[in-house]
Amino acid sequence: MIEAVFISYEDGYFKFLFETGEDMAFEEVHPRALKQFDLKNDESLIGKSFRVSYIEVVDSSDEDLVFYRVESLKPL
Repeated sequence: MIEAVFISYEDGYFKFLFETGEDMAFEEVHPRALKQFDLKNDESLIGKSFRVSYIEVVDSSDEDLVFYRVESLKPL
């Protein structure tokens, strides 16, 4: 898990700024995490810090297509 600040949800992407200074856009958030934190609609979560766990998912039909999914969020 790595610390990150939730920046926004725009155009289907969940954007986080990591403690390393790097930002990252995720195409998916595990439904369990979205049930806990409504990142799509709750603007009060913007600017909040979380411990983020995520995975890299390779498209089964095209190994060159990779996306990232947030697996869990823990508020700090």
